[in-house]
Amino acid sequence: MTIQRAHLHIDGTCGAAGDMLLGALIDLGVPRAVIDEAIGKLGVEAERLVVAEVVKHGIRATDVKVDAGGGHGHGHHPHVAMREIEGRIRSAGLPARVEALAMAIFSRVAIAEGRIHGKGPGNVHLHEVGALDSIVDIVGAAAALAWLEPTSVSATAVAMGHGTIRGSHGVLPVPSPAALAILRDAGGLIEDGGVARELCTPTGAAILAEVVTAWGPMPAMVPLAVGYGAGDADLADRANVVRATVGRVGRPRSEHVYRIEANVDDMSPEICEHVADCLTAAGAVDVWWTPVVMKKSRPGFVMSALAPEGALDAVIRAALLETTSIGLRFDRVARRVLDREAAAVDTVYGSIEIKLASLDGEVVNAAPEYESCRAAAAKHGVPLKRIYAAAIAAWETR
Repeated sequence: MTIQRAHLHIDGTCGAAGDMLLGALIDLGVPRAVIDEAIGKLGVEAERLVVAEVVKHGIRATDVKVDAGGGHGHGHHPHVAMREIEGRIRSAGLPARVEALAMAIFSRVAIAEGRIHGKGPGNVHLHEVGALDSIVDIVGAAAALAWLEPTSVSATAVAMGHGTIRGSHGVLPVPSPAALAILRDAGGLIEDGGVARELCTPTGAAILAEVVTAWGPMPAMVPLAVGYGAGDADLADRANVVRATVGRVGRPRSEHVYRIEANVDDMSPEICEHVADCLTAAGAVDVWWTPVVMKKSRPGFVMSALAPEGALDAVIRAALLETTSIGLRFDRVARRVLDREAAAVDTVYGSIEIKLASLDGEVVNAAPEYESCRAAAAKHGVPLKRIYAAAIAAWETR
């Protein structure tokens, strides 16, 4: 069962750091080769990324450390300018998605640090986050996330800690100014965490800020895999880990809806499209028309719609207002649906939206979106069927 293209949930109740998040993604099932290939393009040998199993308060987790090779302790690396980091990443030949994500994460750090120190982002000299270990953590995490391709990402409130920490500018309050600014700008949720130490680093905050699409509790989902990433410290009262969970999130495969029908034999067919739009706006999840022969051999239509219980009255009202029918019928029916999600594929005609339908976590149908294909066909002056074929081919060879 694949863990790709599923929902990703991050539990940051013990904080978050770049190495912890990378460890959780590896523990989750992202192939080590994916990370090795990315950091290798930065000129970092795979052997310098040390991955090991550890136990934190009874929880087995994956610990990730970078052999910096320079004898610098954590937080005491030479200063590195943001423009140097940008140049190194852009010249590495990373896949486009990995490069874009890594640069976006570093940019969040640079913007926050620049605001704090009164400098432009490009002139910021990153300290702890500019060190080799953080560069590897961010690029490695970007590669892992690009491989996972999560359909959405949620995260709990992130524990920040309290007290003080000594950095390159002297004693700083916890949460660190940069980590706090990054999560503030992202609209993230934070909490103290009840520990007198730094629990969330700027690197960890920036990774979360860039990828999280919803903050709060884990959504209802069918879990597919769980991974734990270890932090450096051993906390007295809890396991110092970040937990990552991937799972299927979607509508139940079985549900009840109402079927609403009306026979119409005195309405212009030109109005059908408008009626369907009105019913959809009122909450119908499907609308269709069936040609029939009615009394006195009149050709007519059966208007049919499906609506959830909460939209039943609104859909009935719209049908009676917008059609010429003087009455309709409805009944409660059961239906089974596949989990559905939107995606996009890159083709020679540009990015095309497709609709994916999954059964038990496996994609069983992939259908190009009509409007997206039609726009591309018009733009490039090619037959619509060619756009459809290109989109399907791109999906199958992704």
